Amino acid sequence: MTDTEKRIEHLEEQIPSLSAVAVGKAYRQALAAGQRVLVSGNDGIYEIGPDGTKKFLKATGRPLSVPVGTRVRIPCP
Repeated sequence: MTDTEKRIEHLEEQIPSLSAVAVGKAYRQALAAGQRVLVSGNDGIYEIGPDGTKKFLKATGRPLSVPVGTRVRIPCP
C-alpha cells in the first residue's frame, strides 16, 4: 500500500467520529436557535423542543440488525 493510500485510509477511518461530532453540534445549535429537532429512539420518532420538552410523534419498527456491508433495500411507499 502506498503512502497516499495509507493517508486516505486513515482519513476515511475518521469519518464516523467526525460526522458524529458534526451531528451533535448541529443538534445543539438548532436547539440554541429556538428550533425543534426530530430524533429517533425507543421505537419511535420524537420532537425535542428548545426547552427540553420531548413529544412522541410516531411509532417506528425496531431497528434493523444486519452485518456490516450488507445491502438492505427499503421499499418506498
